[in-house]
Amino acid sequence: MKCIAIDYGTKRTGLAATDTGGRMAFPRRTLVMTTKDRFFAELLAFIEEESPAAIVVGLPTLLDGTETLITRQVRNFVERLKRRCDLPVYYMTEVLSSHEAEGDLREAGLNEREIKKVVDQQAAVRILETFLNQPEHQRCMADGNA
Repeated sequence: MKCIAIDYGTKRTGLAATDTGGRMAFPRRTLVMTTKDRFFAELLAFIEEESPAAIVVGLPTLLDGTETLITRQVRNFVERLKRRCDLPVYYMTEVLSSHEAEGDLREAGLNEREIKKVVDQQAAVRILETFLNQPEHQRCMADGNA
C-alpha cells in the first residue's frame, strides 16, 4: 500500500512518500507555511499527485511520552486535514525525528544550508520508515481515540 508521511511544523512541513508497493520511503518536498489556505491547497495537490492509500502524520512527544503544545497543534492539523481529505490518517509517535534526520544528512555529506532545506523531508522519511516497520495491528488511526 502506498503511503505518504507528513512531518508537520508551524513554519515548515516535510513530506515523504513510499514507492507504489509501500516498501521504501523517499523524501518529496517541504511546504513553507504562508497562509493556511495556501498550505492546504499545496498539501492536497501533493496528496492528489501521489495518490496514496493512507497518510501517516508524525506525532511528536517528549521522551517520556508526554504531549506538548506541538503535539496538540499536530492533532488540530490532522482534524483539519480529515475534513478536507477522506483517506485514512495514522499517527506515528515520533521522538527526535528531526534531530536524527539532521544526523542522516550530515552523514550523507550535506552542509548546514543544504540540511536546512531538506531536514523536514528526511524527518518525514524517518516517520514513514518507522510506520512501515511497525506491525499493522499496532498502527494507530487518527480517529479521535489516539
